[in-house]
Amino acid sequence: MFNLDALKLDSRRTAAALGALAIGTMAFSGAAAAAPLPLFPFVMTPPVQSAPPVQTAPSQDEGTVVEMPARLKRQIVSYASREAPGTIIIDTPNTYLYYVLGGGQAIRYGIGVGRDGFTWSGVQSVTKKAEWPDWTPPSEMIARQPYLPRYMAGGPGNPLGARAMYLGGTIYRIHGTNAPQTIGTRVSSGCIRLTNQDVADLYSRVNVGTKVIVLPMDRRADNTTGKRG
Repeated sequence: MFNLDALKLDSRRTAAALGALAIGTMAFSGAAAAAPLPLFPFVMTPPVQSAPPVQTAPSQDEGTVVEMPARLKRQIVSYASREAPGTIIIDTPNTYLYYVLGGGQAIRYGIGVGRDGFTWSGVQSVTKKAEWPDWTPPSEMIARQPYLPRYMAGGPGNPLGARAMYLGGTIYRIHGTNAPQTIGTRVSSGCIRLTNQDVADLYSRVNVGTKVIVLPMDRRADNTTGKRG
Protein backbone atom coordinates (compact mmCIF):
# COMPACT_ATOMS: atom_id res chain seq x y z
CA MET A 1 0.00 0.00 0.00
CA PHE A 2 1.35 3.46 -0.88
CA ASN A 3 2.88 5.15 2.23
CA LEU A 4 2.17 8.87 1.98
CA ASP A 5 4.08 9.76 5.14
CA ALA A 6 7.29 8.11 3.92
CA LEU A 7 7.03 9.94 0.62
CA LYS A 8 6.68 13.28 2.38
CA LEU A 9 9.72 12.53 4.54
CA ASP A 10 11.87 11.64 1.50
CA SER A 11 10.72 14.81 -0.27
CA ARG A 12 11.78 16.94 2.68
CA ARG A 13 15.21 15.23 2.78
CA THR A 14 15.68 15.71 -0.93
CA ALA A 15 14.73 19.41 -0.72
CA ALA A 16 17.14 19.90 2.17
CA ALA A 17 19.95 18.24 0.24
CA LEU A 18 19.31 20.37 -2.84
CA GLY A 19 19.23 23.53 -0.74
CA ALA A 20 22.56 22.70 0.87
CA LEU A 21 24.05 22.01 -2.56
CA ALA A 22 22.79 25.37 -3.87
CA ILE A 23 24.20 27.28 -0.90
CA GLY A 24 27.58 25.57 -1.31
CA THR A 25 27.68 26.37 -4.99
CA MET A 26 26.88 30.05 -4.38
CA ALA A 27 29.54 30.30 -1.66
CA PHE A 28 32.18 28.75 -3.94
CA SER A 29 31.24 31.07 -6.83
CA GLY A 30 31.47 34.17 -4.63
CA ALA A 31 34.89 33.18 -3.33
CA ALA A 32 36.13 32.46 -6.82
CA ALA A 33 34.95 35.87 -8.01
CA ALA A 34 36.64 37.59 -5.06
CA ALA A 35 40.01 35.87 -5.47
CA PRO A 36 41.19 34.28 -8.73
CA LEU A 37 42.64 30.83 -8.56
CA PRO A 38 46.43 30.83 -8.09
CA LEU A 39 48.61 29.77 -11.00
CA PHE A 40 50.10 26.36 -10.82
CA PRO A 41 53.84 26.52 -9.96
CA PHE A 42 54.86 25.05 -13.29
CA VAL A 43 52.98 27.60 -15.40
CA MET A 44 55.54 30.25 -16.57
CA THR A 45 54.78 33.39 -18.53
CA PRO A 46 57.26 33.61 -21.42
CA PRO A 47 59.45 36.74 -21.32
CA VAL A 48 58.57 39.53 -23.76
CA GLN A 49 61.14 39.72 -26.52
CA SER A 50 61.91 43.32 -27.47
CA ALA A 51 62.55 44.00 -31.14
CA PRO A 52 66.23 44.51 -32.00
CA PRO A 53 67.21 48.13 -32.68
CA VAL A 54 67.05 49.17 -36.29
CA GLN A 55 70.52 49.70 -37.67
CA THR A 56 70.75 52.70 -39.95
CA ALA A 57 73.71 53.89 -41.89
CA PRO A 58 74.78 57.49 -41.18
CA SER A 59 73.44 59.97 -43.71
CA GLN A 60 75.85 61.57 -46.09
CA ASP A 61 75.37 65.03 -44.55
CA GLU A 62 76.34 63.49 -41.15
CA GLY A 63 79.13 61.30 -42.44
CA THR A 64 81.99 60.08 -40.24
CA VAL A 65 83.18 62.51 -37.61
CA VAL A 66 86.59 63.78 -38.66
CA GLU A 67 88.81 65.40 -36.05
CA MET A 68 90.26 68.44 -37.77
CA PRO A 69 93.86 69.35 -36.94
CA ALA A 70 93.96 72.45 -34.73
CA ARG A 71 95.60 74.58 -37.40
CA LEU A 72 92.75 73.91 -39.85
CA LYS A 73 89.92 74.78 -37.47
CA ARG A 74 88.09 78.07 -38.01
CA GLN A 75 89.60 80.73 -35.77
CA ILE A 76 90.35 84.44 -35.50
CA VAL A 77 94.05 85.12 -35.98
CA SER A 78 96.39 88.07 -36.27
CA TYR A 79 96.74 88.92 -39.95
CA ALA A 80 98.34 92.06 -41.28
CA SER A 81 96.84 93.10 -44.60
CA ARG A 82 96.26 96.28 -46.54
CA GLU A 83 93.12 94.80 -48.06
CA ALA A 84 89.73 96.14 -47.01
CA PRO A 85 87.66 94.24 -44.45
CA GLY A 86 85.55 91.61 -46.19
CA THR A 87 88.28 90.63 -48.66
CA ILE A 88 89.02 86.93 -49.10
CA ILE A 89 92.64 85.84 -49.44
CA ILE A 90 93.47 82.26 -50.46
CA ASP A 91 96.86 81.17 -49.11
CA THR A 92 97.30 78.25 -51.50
CA PRO A 93 100.62 76.79 -50.26
CA ASN A 94 99.48 76.74 -46.62
CA THR A 95 95.87 75.65 -47.38
CA TYR A 96 94.27 78.60 -45.57
CA LEU A 97 91.50 80.99 -46.49
CA TYR A 98 91.53 84.36 -44.73
CA TYR A 99 88.48 86.55 -44.38
CA VAL A 100 89.89 89.97 -43.53
CA LEU A 101 88.26 91.61 -40.51
CA GLY A 102 90.48 94.69 -40.34
CA GLY A 103 92.45 95.94 -37.38
CA GLY A 104 95.16 93.36 -38.02
CA GLN A 105 92.81 90.38 -37.70
CA ALA A 106 91.16 87.82 -39.96
CA ILE A 107 89.09 84.68 -39.72
CA ARG A 108 91.20 81.78 -40.88
CA TYR A 109 89.65 78.64 -42.37
CA GLY A 110 91.34 75.39 -43.35
CA ILE A 111 90.83 74.57 -47.03
CA GLY A 112 91.55 72.02 -49.72
CA VAL A 113 93.21 73.35 -52.90
CA GLY A 114 94.07 72.20 -56.40
CA ARG A 115 96.30 69.19 -56.88
CA ASP A 116 99.62 69.42 -58.66
CA GLY A 117 99.17 71.12 -62.02
CA PHE A 118 95.74 72.53 -61.15
CA THR A 119 96.50 75.41 -58.84
CA TRP A 120 96.01 78.94 -60.09
CA SER A 121 96.34 82.48 -58.85
CA GLY A 122 94.91 85.90 -59.51
CA VAL A 123 92.22 88.31 -58.42
CA GLN A 124 88.54 87.54 -58.91
CA SER A 125 85.25 88.53 -57.32
CA VAL A 126 82.23 86.59 -56.14
CA THR A 127 79.66 86.78 -58.93
CA LYS A 128 77.10 84.28 -57.63
CA LYS A 129 76.11 82.51 -54.44
CA ALA A 130 74.12 79.27 -54.11
CA GLU A 131 72.86 77.09 -51.29
CA TRP A 132 73.12 73.33 -51.87
CA PRO A 133 74.20 74.01 -55.45
CA ASP A 134 73.72 71.67 -58.39
CA TRP A 135 76.88 70.41 -60.04
CA THR A 136 77.50 70.36 -63.78
CA PRO A 137 81.13 69.31 -64.35
CA PRO A 138 82.80 71.52 -66.98
CA SER A 139 83.76 70.00 -70.30
CA GLU A 140 87.46 70.16 -69.40
CA MET A 141 86.81 67.95 -66.37
CA ILE A 142 84.62 65.55 -68.36
CA ALA A 143 87.43 65.16 -70.92
CA ARG A 144 89.83 64.14 -68.14
CA GLN A 145 87.32 62.04 -66.18
CA PRO A 146 84.67 60.74 -68.61
CA TYR A 147 83.04 58.61 -65.89
CA LEU A 148 81.76 61.72 -64.08
CA PRO A 149 78.04 62.47 -64.14
CA ARG A 150 76.96 65.21 -66.54
CA TYR A 151 74.71 66.68 -63.87
CA MET A 152 74.08 66.16 -60.17
CA ALA A 153 71.33 67.85 -58.17
CA GLY A 154 72.30 69.68 -55.01
CA GLY A 155 72.21 67.81 -51.73
CA PRO A 156 74.36 66.14 -49.08
CA GLY A 157 75.91 63.77 -51.64
CA ASN A 158 76.87 66.53 -54.06
CA PRO A 159 80.64 67.25 -54.27
CA LEU A 160 79.97 71.01 -53.97
CA GLY A 161 78.56 70.56 -50.49
CA ALA A 162 76.28 72.96 -48.67
CA ARG A 163 77.25 76.28 -50.28
CA ALA A 164 79.10 77.64 -53.29
CA MET A 165 80.49 81.04 -54.24
CA TYR A 166 81.33 81.38 -57.93
CA LEU A 167 84.43 83.30 -58.92
CA GLY A 168 84.20 85.76 -61.80
CA GLY A 169 83.81 84.17 -65.24
CA THR A 170 85.98 81.17 -64.29
CA ILE A 171 84.96 77.59 -63.70
CA TYR A 172 86.26 77.85 -60.12
CA ARG A 173 84.27 78.08 -56.93
CA ILE A 174 84.73 78.32 -53.21
CA HIS A 175 82.46 75.52 -51.99
CA GLY A 176 81.73 72.95 -49.31
CA THR A 177 82.55 69.28 -49.37
CA ASN A 178 81.10 65.97 -48.22
CA ALA A 179 84.69 64.71 -47.75
CA PRO A 180 86.00 66.77 -44.80
CA GLN A 181 89.09 64.58 -44.57
CA THR A 182 90.38 66.32 -47.72
CA ILE A 183 90.71 69.68 -45.96
CA GLY A 184 94.38 70.60 -45.78
CA THR A 185 95.22 68.58 -48.90
CA ARG A 186 95.83 69.29 -52.58
CA VAL A 187 93.13 67.28 -54.29
CA SER A 188 90.77 69.40 -56.40
CA SER A 189 90.78 70.53 -60.02
CA GLY A 190 91.31 74.12 -58.92
CA CYS A 191 88.29 74.86 -56.72
CA ILE A 192 88.71 75.87 -53.09
CA ARG A 193 86.85 73.64 -50.63
CA LEU A 194 85.90 74.05 -46.98
CA THR A 195 83.95 71.86 -44.60
CA ASN A 196 80.20 72.34 -44.91
CA GLN A 197 80.12 74.07 -41.52
CA ASP A 198 82.90 76.48 -42.48
CA VAL A 199 81.56 77.26 -45.94
CA ALA A 200 78.15 78.06 -44.44
CA ASP A 201 79.84 80.47 -42.01
CA LEU A 202 81.85 82.14 -44.77
CA TYR A 203 78.79 82.28 -47.05
CA SER A 204 76.89 84.24 -44.40
CA ARG A 205 79.62 86.90 -44.39
CA VAL A 206 80.26 87.22 -48.12
CA ASN A 207 78.32 89.33 -50.59
CA VAL A 208 78.24 89.22 -54.37
CA GLY A 209 81.09 91.48 -55.47
CA THR A 210 83.46 90.41 -52.67
CA LYS A 211 87.10 90.58 -53.76
CA VAL A 212 88.97 87.26 -53.79
CA ILE A 213 92.77 87.11 -54.00
CA VAL A 214 94.29 83.72 -54.79
CA LEU A 215 98.00 83.49 -53.95
CA PRO A 216 100.16 81.21 -56.13
CA MET A 217 101.65 77.91 -55.14
CA ASP A 218 104.63 78.41 -57.44
CA ARG A 219 105.05 81.73 -59.25
CA ARG A 220 106.97 80.06 -62.07
CA ALA A 221 104.30 77.50 -62.95
CA ASP A 222 100.91 78.69 -61.70
CA ASN A 223 98.17 79.68 -64.09
CA THR A 224 97.19 83.28 -63.36
CA THR A 225 94.29 83.57 -65.77
CA GLY A 226 91.81 81.53 -63.77
CA LYS A 227 90.70 79.68 -66.93
CA ARG A 228 92.17 76.23 -66.44
CA GLY A 229 89.79 73.32 -65.70
